[in-house]
Formats: sequence, structure tokens, C-alpha cells
Amino acid sequence: MIDKLYLKNLLEDEGFSLTEEMLAKFDQYAALLVSWNEKINLTSIVEPTDICIKHFLDSVLLLKAVEVKQRSTMIDVGTGAGFPSVPCKILRDDLSLTLLDSLNKRILFLEEVAGRLEQDTVCVHARAEEFGKKPDFREQFDIATARAVAHLRELSEYCLPFVKVGGVFASLKGYEIEKELKEAEKAIVCMGGRIREIKKYELPGENKRAIVIIEKISQTPTKFPRNTAKMRKAPIQ
Repeated sequence: MIDKLYLKNLLEDEGFSLTEEMLAKFDQYAALLVSWNEKINLTSIVEPTDICIKHFLDSVLLLKAVEVKQRSTMIDVGTGAGFPSVPCKILRDDLSLTLLDSLNKRILFLEEVAGRLEQDTVCVHARAEEFGKKPDFREQFDIATARAVAHLRELSEYCLPFVKVGGVFASLKGYEIEKELKEAEKAIVCMGGRIREIKKYELPGENKRAIVIIEKISQTPTKFPRNTAKMRKAPIQ
């Protein structure tokens, strides 16, 4: 499916070491993605080289941006086809991973991916604003992440309730993030967060990425997260 040597060189240029088993898992993941994409809408990126750059490399840059300790717990909110967290778990199988998405068809895909890649992953069909209030999920994770799901203002309300105090929310965003970041500042503070830093990367083919790293410094007030309708009607600003 993919050119494994190309992917190996691509990731090693960023400091990652890959085994043959890891490369085989990336290849299998790509094949499953393209196959399932013919049945349900998972991605518009299906060309093998683009998958390597725009899905796999883009995702694992999270492991460069954030210090991920051994056996960290991670939740990927609105995970879609499993990006960025599934590629991260291929490289770091010690991660305890939870994938959350509101569309059951995607969860069925992710369950097959987890089975084929032999990943001990929890796949949850749920809305983030509902599960963010459940005791088994609220403030239980070292890391929450999301890629291109919503405006950072709303995304912080979805994601920060899942993060333990002392943990981080890492949001994968487009390169020009400054305006959105300014608009999200108050919401981040309301959720108990503080912007730590923004890391920017340039990928092959003029593709660019910013990763916003928000640390959780205090508990999220119990009234958050609100439902989506309330977020839209009364954005925190």
C-alpha cells in the first residue's frame, strides 16, 4: 500500500526510530483506511505518499511537541479515522489510548484497526460534552488531543474536562493559529487551562502544522462542558 522505506526515512528525519513491525502496522493501517473509505467517509487523503505525510507524519509530530511519559493515558476527542493518536500508539505501544467519536461507523472502523494492529485501545461511541461529565472519564487523562475538530475556543471546552490537573491538552491546528488562539484565551482559562507554548512544523510539500499545548493547572468547573447548542449560543469570549 505505502512505500515503507519512504515512510521510514520521513519519520527518521524527524528523529523517530521505526522497526519493521511498526512499518508493517502503518502499511496495514493505510490499507484499512483506503478500503473502509470506499464505504464511509473517513478522509479525502487516500494517495499513499499523502497518507504518509498528511496523516502519519503529521500525527506523530505530537510525540515531538509533548513529553509523553511511559504508560501515559491519552484520549483522542473527535478522533475520526484515528488521527493523531493511532499513529502515536504504533510508535509508543505503552500508551493507554481511548478513542472517542460521535459517529458509530467510525468507531466500528477504529475497532477493526485496533484488532488488526493488536492495539489495546478503548473505542467509545459518544459525544465529548456528555462523556466529559462522567466520573470514569472526567479529569482521568494525562493527555487529551484533537486534530482539526472545531474552533479552539469550543475545543478547549470539549477536551480540557478530560485532562488531569498537571496534564496537557494538545491541539493540532493549521499553521496560522494566532487569531484563533486569541479568541480562545478566555475559554482556556475558564476550563482550568493555561497556554504553555505553540510549536510549528513544516512538512514536505509545503504542508504546515501548529500544535497548541495547553497545560491543565486547575480543575474544570462542574458546569462545563456545556452542550453544543449552548456553546454556539453563548461562546466564552
